[in-house]
Amino acid sequence: MTTLWQQRADVVVIGTGVAGLAAALAVHRAGRRVVVLSKADRRPGVTATHYAQGGIAVVLPDTDDSVDAHVADTLAAGAGLCDPDAVASIVADGYRAVSELVGDGARFDESQPGRWALTREGGHSRRRIVHAGGDATGAEVQRVLDQAAAALDIRTNHAALRVLHDGVAVTGVLASNAEGLGIVHAPSVILATGGLGHLYSATTNPDGSTGDGIALALWAGVAVSDIEFIQFHPTMLFDGRAGGRRPLVTEALRGEGAVLLDAQGHSITNGVHPMGDLAPRDVVAAAIDARLRLTGDPCVYLDARGVTDLATRFPTVTAACRAAGIDPVRQPIPVVPGAHYSCGGVVTDVEGQTELPGLYAAGEVARTGMHGANRLASNSLLEGLVVGGRAGKAAAAHAAAAGQPYATLPDVLPSTALARNDLQLLMSRDASVVRDADGLRRLTETLSTAPVRNVGRRADLEDVALTMTARAVAAAALAREESRGCHHRTEYPDADPAQARSVVVRASEDNTVRVETPIPVC
Repeated sequence: MTTLWQQRADVVVIGTGVAGLAAALAVHRAGRRVVVLSKADRRPGVTATHYAQGGIAVVLPDTDDSVDAHVADTLAAGAGLCDPDAVASIVADGYRAVSELVGDGARFDESQPGRWALTREGGHSRRRIVHAGGDATGAEVQRVLDQAAAALDIRTNHAALRVLHDGVAVTGVLASNAEGLGIVHAPSVILATGGLGHLYSATTNPDGSTGDGIALALWAGVAVSDIEFIQFHPTMLFDGRAGGRRPLVTEALRGEGAVLLDAQGHSITNGVHPMGDLAPRDVVAAAIDARLRLTGDPCVYLDARGVTDLATRFPTVTAACRAAGIDPVRQPIPVVPGAHYSCGGVVTDVEGQTELPGLYAAGEVARTGMHGANRLASNSLLEGLVVGGRAGKAAAAHAAAAGQPYATLPDVLPSTALARNDLQLLMSRDASVVRDADGLRRLTETLSTAPVRNVGRRADLEDVALTMTARAVAAAALAREESRGCHHRTEYPDADPAQARSVVVRASEDNTVRVETPIPVC
């Protein structure tokens, strides 16, 4: 294998969403040289951050809310698998991180001059969600970070192929661009690659959410945990298309009074959970899935006709609905659950540090212990801001202490992949909202037969990463013989107290994965 170009940096950040840019800015402000790699270009809409509708969950001073209350809600949603100390640390730092974003130019909606408007979402006991542009919070966060990061060295159309290390610590990144293969030599690397929604036929995620960071960590020998917990957003717009990214319909609508009904007008969640339509996402998604299996209908409906000033308060949802020929002011919105958010990922501490010195992860790709078995609504932008910034500071400090390494290439790059459409159909059938052992074993067997794929294009890299990530999901889901959070097994419908622990997976040399416990100490 021959590389065509080489670069040096103190820190390499992979990804340009909220966590990646928060990290890169922290590195830059610490006075270290940072290179940011993005496999996409810089058009709007290439990050999941851009599409985040609801807002940022944050405890504001001088309100009836408290850090303890936010922590309690997060732990309840996480179904026994959150790390309470991690949750408390991240939640307590939220107001500072959001205030820093405001200092960079973010503008949040106000209920009166100088006072942010707050809404409530599923699983929250308080109105603590700050938002921008009604339901365009992510777009505002991305705008502000893009603007702040304009002076950074951001390399577009650069795909990260491997995190390089010498068996002791990180030495750099192997990447490809239009010129071919190259190495960025660096003592610190931050994975901020986002999620894995394109494991499935239909998802709220943008095209680049293909599990790249999970695969990069596994290939580097780093532990991944809680990866079986993939949150399916209860209300993804159903527009009749077969697959690809679809708009989500924010649950803030339900916070403002919208209700979920089946085609016969019956409540979806009545009698299912005390919080009804504002139950945690896993509960609502499972209730919708069960109703659709019972009725055979293609979708259920979110009736938001009673929401005051719907078109003004929720312009993004309104525009998406109208583009699909639906007027949400006058018609119920057809919705289905859709692959939305990975609650697990690369094992890190609350500073983003993995077990491999010099390797950090932040945002959706990371498992800090914040989400456990199910993410609480609007905790994602919060975690991305807080841990992204912390990871940047930690990576900069590590780089200053470590000096400049020289990266060398691995002997081989084992790459196998199923065709993407085939993989998505398999995952949607066997590892979706509800799973069972027969389906997961069938999925695992098929994944083991994936042929060798030469990684010459971005699409090839993504298919290889998706296949590797799918192996991890299938292994962890098969090992968890219970239903907990957003992982549901038909033959084990209840939670098992003896399994209130995280499942860890690692890659083996033959490109398979193995399950182990306990969680490593980072």
